[in-house]
Amino acid sequence: MSKILIRGAKVLGGEPQDVLIDGETIAATARQGEIDWSGTGIEAADATVVEAGGQILLPGLVDLHTHLREPGREDSETVLTGTRAAAVGGFTAVHAMANTFPVADTAGVVEQVWRLGKESGYCDVQPIGAVTVGLEGKKLAELGAMHDSAAGVKVFSDDGKCVDDAVIMRRALEYVKAFDGVVAQHAQEPRLTEGAQMNEGVVSAELGLGGWPAVAEESIIARDVLLAAHVGSRVHICHLSTAGSVEIVRWAKSKGWNVTAEVTPHHLLLTDELVRSYNPVYKVNPPLRTEADVMALREALADGTIDCVATDHAPHPHEDKDCEWAAAAMGMVGLETALSVVQQTMVETGLIDWAGVADRMSFRPAAIGRLDGHGRPVSAGEPANLTLVDPAYRGVVDPAGFASRSRNTPYEGRELPGRVTHTFLRGRATVVDGKLA
Repeated sequence: MSKILIRGAKVLGGEPQDVLIDGETIAATARQGEIDWSGTGIEAADATVVEAGGQILLPGLVDLHTHLREPGREDSETVLTGTRAAAVGGFTAVHAMANTFPVADTAGVVEQVWRLGKESGYCDVQPIGAVTVGLEGKKLAELGAMHDSAAGVKVFSDDGKCVDDAVIMRRALEYVKAFDGVVAQHAQEPRLTEGAQMNEGVVSAELGLGGWPAVAEESIIARDVLLAAHVGSRVHICHLSTAGSVEIVRWAKSKGWNVTAEVTPHHLLLTDELVRSYNPVYKVNPPLRTEADVMALREALADGTIDCVATDHAPHPHEDKDCEWAAAAMGMVGLETALSVVQQTMVETGLIDWAGVADRMSFRPAAIGRLDGHGRPVSAGEPANLTLVDPAYRGVVDPAGFASRSRNTPYEGRELPGRVTHTFLRGRATVVDGKLA
């Protein structure tokens, strides 16, 4: 692999630097101009030059919550198309959720997904194993076998469904503790959300749609942080969406319990007011909440109560969304727009800086998932998993140009800031000038 010199990039938003990649590794970083062609300083005579021009250089982004659909729903997405979308969005690693067909509840299925990721070559794919057999919530899946497999599973989740049985949840937490695993919970009390179509509140009442109350999320989170503390294990809260959930997680962390949480980009920006359009593109689980919830989520991400941003990239074919609201599938694609939404909601509002973005979208999700080689500093000797972002760019979202196989984005026609110009996976460019390499 040849050398690559990224010239004049603002590493984590700081002063411009030159960054030299040699093979799979960052060979050197220096103030702009110190890496030269003369051979007297850091040798870069045979390097390909990327003129960053003050763009932001981040460690490769890591997503803790991606639905790649393969095996079983290749009409929505495949590992190849999903990882292409991830690369375009600046991600060098994604965690693939287990709700495939068949469910990723055995060593064989998680190894299949892991190998498909290796073959795609656009980003690393770390499978998430199911907590229970078939996501049915009745019997623990092969947690140990999945961990010991070639895929090395460390995160387990029945996402799409809640592990609502407290005894099963306790047993899962006890089991994964043996190998420092984590149970990632989709917090949704099923009896409280039967027939739910959107957030329960003023808008649902006016529209006559079945409500998904905040307490259905908050009650499960409260139970699970208590269980995690009792067992001494790790629990991660998927797609936290309410102000009340924020307070429960904040309280649990104040007790020193091993609790982490994620928020999606769409819950940082969109509200249930959009459902007045009856456009099923806004139908998602958990549902879009109120403006007050959105503001609470932003503040919690800024102060560290919420650890990271995760996309919950949920692709669906056209026919599953182009229908009446009640019949439509829940979910939104998010890999290709996540960083732009975070820039708009968190950076441009002054809540966090670009170093904060690196923390919430790379360092912390990699640490939660115990993912080696990702979420590392941009410094000499580290793996060259990098993302170069042009923050000055403004563009209207056009899903026709997505790398994802699906088009169910809530941002179509909306102007968003920022664009990933280059993504490097272990020194190899997967995206160049905003296009797949």
